[in-house]
Amino acid sequence: MNQDQLKQMVGEAARDEVLKLAAGQVLGIGTGSTANCFIDALAPHRDHFLGAVSSSNATTERLLKHGFKVLNPNEVTSLPAYVDGADEIDPAGHMIKGGGGALTREKIIASMAKQFICICDSSKQVPVLGNFALPVEIIPLAQGVVTRELEKLGGKISLRMQKTGQEPFVTDNAGWILDIAGLQIANPEQTEFQINQIAGVIAVGLFAKEKADLLLVSNAAGVERIIFK
Repeated sequence: MNQDQLKQMVGEAARDEVLKLAAGQVLGIGTGSTANCFIDALAPHRDHFLGAVSSSNATTERLLKHGFKVLNPNEVTSLPAYVDGADEIDPAGHMIKGGGGALTREKIIASMAKQFICICDSSKQVPVLGNFALPVEIIPLAQGVVTRELEKLGGKISLRMQKTGQEPFVTDNAGWILDIAGLQIANPEQTEFQINQIAGVIAVGLFAKEKADLLLVSNAAGVERIIFK
């Protein structure tokens, strides 16, 4: 079974999970290839929900193509659930997210939700976070300041570039992203707090405060359901 099949399988499991929710509510939906599989699986059931709140322009576009009503987060006070993937997840439900560059909006939508449902394949489960480079979204003016502060954490810091390699990658919020490779994040909550205090940081892709409540993880044997306390 290849990774695309694993993503499709867990996307369908997430569809079944959210359809247990009472009808007529607004659902939070994340960004990335696994979230896309979830959106595609959920599309025939879109009328179960009043609408969706999206974590990126790309997700909004996909939702609209499937006929979902997409609401502005400012129009919504709370969400029953937020469904999104992860680049890494540890045994406590802490995650690294932001490989697709949507970490800030993902964190905002996650903070609105009563439940964070993480969907991924088993390759994303790790004992300690940090093998995947940690994204930090910054105000472009602060690149030098933030880089010098992040260097104190160790690891190798690089400015994320567009696929052409000529210009910096620009987020939906007009920010830049610094990626920190080679970390071993033993205390995700402390590291998240520390990075958030640096002037010029918009958000860090550590989801420790807004960690997963439920993990749906696919492997060759099927989909496992893990609840975090």
